[in-house]
Amino acid sequence: MPVVNHNELPETPWRPNVKKWDVTRPGDGTTSSSLSLFAVGAGQGAPLHEHESDELIVVLEGAIEARLGDDVRKVGPDSTVVVPPHVPHGFTSTGPGAARILAFFPIADPFDHTTFLEGGPPSVG
Repeated sequence: MPVVNHNELPETPWRPNVKKWDVTRPGDGTTSSSLSLFAVGAGQGAPLHEHESDELIVVLEGAIEARLGDDVRKVGPDSTVVVPPHVPHGFTSTGPGAARILAFFPIADPFDHTTFLEGGPPSVG
């Protein structure tokens, strides 16, 4: 039974003041999903973008200001932002500390199927 210890995951370069760890990785047995853990520093996040698939953003600690279409709201711990395919969205960590979030996609390699509407893609490793 594969079990992933989050404390043993290598960090994946992402954006300034954002740490990312890929929970699902090539060779781990997953074939059609993606899960990543993030620590997002205050004031940091993801610019407006959209994906070809659903995305679930689970807030574990801290808070984010999430934008989904024209709707903007603060989302705190124990909450999940449900993002349908092709809906523009983004978020910013509101601080004071880092927000810890999980991002789940029902496809592998979701950022190969992403369109950035503001800013650009992260500086992936």
